[in-house]
Amino acid sequence: MEIAVRGEVWWWRGPAPFHFVTVPAEASELIAELAPGVSYGWGMIPVTVSLGRTTLPTALWPKDGLYVVPLKKALRDREGVELGDVVDLTLTIGA
Repeated sequence: MEIAVRGEVWWWRGPAPFHFVTVPAEASELIAELAPGVSYGWGMIPVTVSLGRTTLPTALWPKDGLYVVPLKKALRDREGVELGDVVDLTLTIGA
């Protein structure tokens, strides 16, 4: 299943810093319905994320009742994405 997501890139400095986009509530609810069939543990949902002409595998993380999409450095570099940018992503669930 493919889900289109639009959101702002934000940064979490945690022990392993990452850039993320938060999946809006409606799409997060749909993903939560699919989660039992595709999660590999800890609530992680395998996806491929497409941005522009770049597609890479990753996993959605549950956070505060929604999901967040980690944006790998390779994806950000290839597509020229910076902190605070608003991006359009295509998520392919279970890929």
